[in-house]
Amino acid sequence: MKLTTLVVALSLTGVAMASGQAPVVSLAQAQGQESVDERISRLERAFEARQQGQAQILQQLSALQRELSELRGITEEHAHQLEQILERQRDLYQEIDRRIGEVRSGSGTTSTPSAPTGGPTVSGPTGESTAYDRAIRLVLEERRYDRAIPEFESFIANHPDSPYLSNAHYWLGQLYFVQSDFSEARTHFTKVINDFADSNKRADCMLKLGMIEKAEGNTRRARDLFQRVRSEYPNSTEAGMAQRELESLEG
Repeated sequence: MKLTTLVVALSLTGVAMASGQAPVVSLAQAQGQESVDERISRLERAFEARQQGQAQILQQLSALQRELSELRGITEEHAHQLEQILERQRDLYQEIDRRIGEVRSGSGTTSTPSAPTGGPTVSGPTGESTAYDRAIRLVLEERRYDRAIPEFESFIANHPDSPYLSNAHYWLGQLYFVQSDFSEARTHFTKVINDFADSNKRADCMLKLGMIEKAEGNTRRARDLFQRVRSEYPNSTEAGMAQRELESLEG
């Protein structure tokens, strides 16, 4: 209504000017014009404030999503570390059970040397068990990783048909991986993946191999390996870690 009044006033002003008379604008009309301008200005400010508020909300939402992603990654990493600890414990218990079984059957001995010896390796089941016990003990019990590497290498060289061969390659891969000797680690992880399809450590070998490729800048090969872990071991802890690695490659 006020806007119509303003238009009429402007029309009358135009007529007055055309007739040579001075324009006459009422005080109410002037106040109405100011009121419309102020209202438009207020609406513009409100619209700008709303846009700024929406932008801030979007920024906060984005920050929360990043934090959630980071927390998810930390949770998955901790779960993987816990799984590795439990795996080490299972390996240790299996070794203990195996030693007890050997003692009961009279085919083994309860004493296993903890340090590497320079003498020849004894052949046969007893010598094989002793050699593997010595190597695994350096990893699981004493954590002497530097001494464990030559023990596992000697075991592989002297017992190529051992049922513990896949585990020996896995532990060597892990030991070299920790030392960032990716070339040697890749060799042993690949051996487990290709030659020991039933190994319960195969998924972790595949994951670690992908991490090596990622560290060396081979993004495409790393992505293929992470996707392979998800495909072949969909419900495993390694699959969750592989998903996290894939997300980091996309980011």
